[in-house]
Amino acid sequence: MDIKRFFSGLTGRSDTNVLHTHYGSFNLAKEDDRQRVKHVVMALQRTTDALTRKDIADWRRAWQMAINVDEPNRQRLYDIYRDSDADGHLSGCVRQREGFVMAKSFKLVDTAGNESDEALHYFDQSWFKQLCRLALDSVYWGHSLIELGDIVQDGDGLRCYDCVRLIPRKHVIPEYGRVVKQIGDDWKTGIDFHQPPFSDWLIEAGQPDNLGLFLKAAQHTIPKKNMLAFWDTFGEIFGMPMRIAKTASRDSKEIDRLNRMLVEAGASQTAVMPLDTELEFIESTRGDAYNVYNQRIDRANSELSKLIIGQTMTIEDGSSLSQSQTHLQVFQNLVEDDADMLRDIVNNQLIPRMVAHGFPLKGFRFDWDDSIDYTPEQQVAYETMVADRYDVDPAYFAEKYSMPVGERRNNMPMMEPQEDPDDKKGKTDDKNKQQKNVHPFFD
Repeated sequence: MDIKRFFSGLTGRSDTNVLHTHYGSFNLAKEDDRQRVKHVVMALQRTTDALTRKDIADWRRAWQMAINVDEPNRQRLYDIYRDSDADGHLSGCVRQREGFVMAKSFKLVDTAGNESDEALHYFDQSWFKQLCRLALDSVYWGHSLIELGDIVQDGDGLRCYDCVRLIPRKHVIPEYGRVVKQIGDDWKTGIDFHQPPFSDWLIEAGQPDNLGLFLKAAQHTIPKKNMLAFWDTFGEIFGMPMRIAKTASRDSKEIDRLNRMLVEAGASQTAVMPLDTELEFIESTRGDAYNVYNQRIDRANSELSKLIIGQTMTIEDGSSLSQSQTHLQVFQNLVEDDADMLRDIVNNQLIPRMVAHGFPLKGFRFDWDDSIDYTPEQQVAYETMVADRYDVDPAYFAEKYSMPVGERRNNMPMMEPQEDPDDKKGKTDDKNKQQKNVHPFFD
């Protein structure tokens, strides 16, 4: 779409050189105004989120508003997501899953499949790591719209972006591909971020109709937070023994003084009282708080673990090595899914935009370098298997292990396995026993 027609469709005005939009006037003949156009989506009227207590009824109403076909609104749902993201166990599960993806090694390959260290340098930057984290957040929030920053030079004098920024989610209407200036505006008045010039500087992660894993997680974080509050109330009421002072005095000042003594006694537990005053401590006999509250919190945590990382054993207590390995394999499958999503975003969105911005990356593709992520045992088994079946260039081992390697010896003598003296002695004893038991005559 032509940019002038795009802005005129928003404002009903169309001039030859100057674009009049909701966000000001831009003259595309000026370099400064051309630089300002790509940041126009950041000129949003930000508001402070209200931190109010949420319950399951609020979650259901927010979900209903988010799936409204005509006027989708995710504002209340995002407020609940913010509360869910503050949960310690949920946050730990998310960080573990994202951490495994961020720890993977990657490479840039050309059309012939050759790796390029020069191209890799453009991605070994802080802005790219931040973009990966924001893109992975879309798995939980449902959608992320990321803006690329200005093009600057890094410490080596090469091109790079100074930063990446997340477009505030409450301003984004992913179902219709729009960004509104004020929260609550009609999506029809917003900017279509799929059209240039904005699309040249934006990276979209997640599907437009996806509400993310936090939608399911909120069902467990809300009751968990309530149970923690109830447990605190239980501890406040029944955790400490009740202190009762009995006195025959009818003087209100004296009664107030005694009450103040009991309240302010604290850890010292000392007080000066009249002779006729009786002090009594009543212990609570209620002891089922652990089963009532702690078990409910543990169940919420286990459900969150299953939702985010597919199992419980890698973040909670395990019972056996075989079970933990099975659970780890389930978790690795989720990590690979996230890694594939991130690779597609880089190849289909980021690299084409970087090429358009003058980065020398035409013809390169981003891929994960799984060979570097092998354990030492796996690496030895892998190299042994390949070397037994194919002729490997000695330069590979010389470069990898920094050691001189000559030509491979094709006629290596076979080494006979040496028997353990104890095993040889045991076989001789067994043979003698067999000979003795051939017939009773030989006993």
